[in-house]
Amino acid sequence: MSPQLAARRLKCSSYVVIPARFHSTRLPGKMLLRETGKSLIRHTFDAAHAAHRPLGVCVATDHEEIAAEVRSFGGKVWMTDPDAASGTDRVAELARLSAFADIDVVINLQGDEPEISGEAIDLAVELLERDPQAVMSTLATPIRTREQLNDPACVKVVFDALGRATYFSRAAIPHARDWNDALLTAEPAVFHQHIGLYAYRRDFLLRLAELPPCSAEQVEKLEQLRVINAGYSIQVGVINEPTAGIDTPDDYRAFVRRVDGRRGAPPRIVGQAKAATPVA
Repeated sequence: MSPQLAARRLKCSSYVVIPARFHSTRLPGKMLLRETGKSLIRHTFDAAHAAHRPLGVCVATDHEEIAAEVRSFGGKVWMTDPDAASGTDRVAELARLSAFADIDVVINLQGDEPEISGEAIDLAVELLERDPQAVMSTLATPIRTREQLNDPACVKVVFDALGRATYFSRAAIPHARDWNDALLTAEPAVFHQHIGLYAYRRDFLLRLAELPPCSAEQVEKLEQLRVINAGYSIQVGVINEPTAGIDTPDDYRAFVRRVDGRRGAPPRIVGQAKAATPVA
């Protein structure tokens, strides 16, 4: 069989689901922040639409204000169980619907990842097409500062020569016994930050909730460790994009400044982030 024919047979249909919740401990109402002129959830929605592979994009939320905002710009939104424990659970709830029956791969893109590129989303799908044994894929980007490396809020990932994740951690991994600053500029990169985007094979996503939490997951508070502990393979794709999730007011202010910079606008001081009332 030719490689071209094999690639066609492995081609996966995919769909992006953006789980979005209103309540956030460090930045309440962040999905509706609009200091840039449009809401954070719209930035992420528009970023997802830049991908070529997925058949569509929708938002999964349990909050009517977020749903109203998505409808206001013509986006597709589904209301999900307000008691869902995580974004993965919201995505799985949609994956069970008959509307997703013909979808091979469901992409979980967090609503607070507004700077993800379309190419990165496409890569997550392609990783599963290349490796039929992998049930999930995710992304990583090089870490180039020691501050970021030592920040527990920055999740790190290590993977083998075939791109399969071996561990995720809030600690600096791999740990350098003898530190040298050259480790931060090495090529290929030594350290990698995990990017919170996942592509799941739909049938595996529907079984994921049945996997019991493992001790490492409970210590690190990282759900993906459950998958590795159960013996499944997660493919990791490396991108050279310093994407950053929006978790704190400082994160959001930095994001606004980056948006202004891309527009060529003069620098400005962004005040305390406040959620605006969405357009009905």
